[in-house]
Amino acid sequence: MAQFSYVGRDKSGKKRKGSIIGLSKREAVLKLKEKGISVIQLEEMKATLLNKEISIGRRVKSQQFVIFLRQFATLLRAGVSIVDSTHILSGQTESKALKNVLSDVEEELRQGNALSSAMAKHKDIFPAIVINMIAAGELGGSLDETLDQLATFYEKQHYTKQKIVSAMMYPMIVGVVAVFVVIFLLAKVVPAFAGMLEDAGGELPPITRAVLSASHFVQNFWWLFIALALVSYLAIYLIRQKPSSKYYLDYAILKTPIFGKILQKSSIARMTRTLSSLFSSSVPILPALSIVEKVVENEVIAKVLRQSRDALESGQRLTEPMKKHWIFPPLVTQMIAIGEETGSLDEMLSKVAEFYEKEVESATDRLKSLIEPIMIVILASIVGTIVISIIVPMFQIYNTVGQ
Repeated sequence: MAQFSYVGRDKSGKKRKGSIIGLSKREAVLKLKEKGISVIQLEEMKATLLNKEISIGRRVKSQQFVIFLRQFATLLRAGVSIVDSTHILSGQTESKALKNVLSDVEEELRQGNALSSAMAKHKDIFPAIVINMIAAGELGGSLDETLDQLATFYEKQHYTKQKIVSAMMYPMIVGVVAVFVVIFLLAKVVPAFAGMLEDAGGELPPITRAVLSASHFVQNFWWLFIALALVSYLAIYLIRQKPSSKYYLDYAILKTPIFGKILQKSSIARMTRTLSSLFSSSVPILPALSIVEKVVENEVIAKVLRQSRDALESGQRLTEPMKKHWIFPPLVTQMIAIGEETGSLDEMLSKVAEFYEKEVESATDRLKSLIEPIMIVILASIVGTIVISIIVPMFQIYNTVGQ
C-alpha cells in the first residue's frame, strides 16, 4: 500500500488537503471521489518510519510468481485483454507485494504504456529476464507463449534449487543439533560429575582430562561461539557485496569436495536454461549474456560470461573463453559450439540444461543417502566420547572401593 497526499475540493467547493492510502493513484482518486472530493493534485508520499509499510523476507515467492505467469498466459490465450488480465490477477494473487505492483502496472497499461515498460518500473519484483522476454514477446505477438516459457523456466529453477537446499539442509540441521548437544553435555552434565571425580582422587584417564578441559572452556568462554558465528556471518555478507571478493568466495565454494560439484552443475543448469529461454524469445545475444551474468548468482561463471561477451564483440566465438576455463566441462562447450554452427543454440542450451538438472537431482539424492549414516556416526562418536570419559573413572572408583 502507498500513501498519497492530496489537494482537492468537496461538493461545496471548499478546498481540502490531507492524505489517503491506496494500492495506486487510480485507487486513491476513486476513494476520494467516493468521499465527494474532486482531486486537484495527488502525489505519492515518500516512505518514512511512520508511514513505511514493513515487509519481511522475500518480496514474492517462486510458487506465487509461477502461478501468476501461468494464469496470465491462460487469460491472454482465452482472449482476455492485457489490462483486464492484470486487473483480475491483482485481485487473485496471494502476494501482497505483487498485488500492489500489478495495480500500478494496470494503471500504466490504461495510460497506453507497454506491459514490459510498466514492469520495468518495478525491477525489485520483475527480474530483467522477465522484462526482456516479455518485451520480445510483445514485438513478436506471442506474449502468451512467452509467459508460459517464463513459468516453465521458474518452475525448473525452483525445483533445482529446492533439491540442493534439501540436500544441504539435513547435514546443517544435524550439525547444529550436534553442537548444541555437545555444548549442553559439556556445560551441564560433565560439571555435575567433575566434582565427584576430582574428590575421589587418583589420576584421571587422558580422555577424561581432555573432556574436563573442554567443559571448563565452554563454561568460561561460551560467548566466544556466539561471537564467532556472528563475525563469520558478517564477514560472508560483506564479502558477497563486492564482485571482486565474491569471486574468491564462489571459487572456494566450487572447489569444496562433494558440494562444489553439485553447485557447479546447478550453476551451469541455471545459466544454460536462462540463455535458452532468452534466445528462444529472440532476445539479442549480448543483452542476454548481460542478464545471465546477474541471474547465475556465481561470480566465477559471470566472469567467464563477460569474457565471452567481449569475445563476441571482437568477432570471436562464444565458446572461446569457456574452453579455457575449468568451470565449463567439454560437454557444455561442445554443445554450444554445435548450436552456434547449426543455428540451434537455444535448443542445444536447453538440452544441456536438462542434462545438468538431472545430474543435480541424482547427485543430491545420492548425497542425502550417504550423509545420513555419516552424520549419525559422527554425532554418536562425539556423545559416546563424552559418556566414556565419565564412565571410565567411575569404574575405577568402583573398583577401588570394592578392594
